[in-house]
Amino acid sequence: MTATDRAVELVTAAARAASDKLATDILAFDVSDQLAITDAFVIASGGSDRQVKAIVDEVEDKLREIGAKPVRREGERDGRWVLIDYGEIVVHVQHEEERQFYALERLWRDCPTIDLPADVTAGPAGA
Repeated sequence: MTATDRAVELVTAAARAASDKLATDILAFDVSDQLAITDAFVIASGGSDRQVKAIVDEVEDKLREIGAKPVRREGERDGRWVLIDYGEIVVHVQHEEERQFYALERLWRDCPTIDLPADVTAGPAGA
């Protein structure tokens, strides 16, 4: 089983939104073979609590524009690791320190990655 087309659409929109707020190390994994509850994870990092919150706000705004509403949101109060569950995808926005400590990409390395558009992976201004 692979992620649905709708899940990939949401992944791309979430990754673009995170990139727009200068998130770093944006990755997406197809976890549909491993988890029955979701198709994909998006992981992104922010350099400060304020940036993490800005990334989360932008992801929610952009996904709302394409008709997706979060089922659940966790960790928003602390701003260190915010999880936004959309059912089909789960977006993890982590402070850089939490990202290094928890290393989610290491935990999910056996899952295939979902290719993101070049403007997402290139970072701001094509850097």
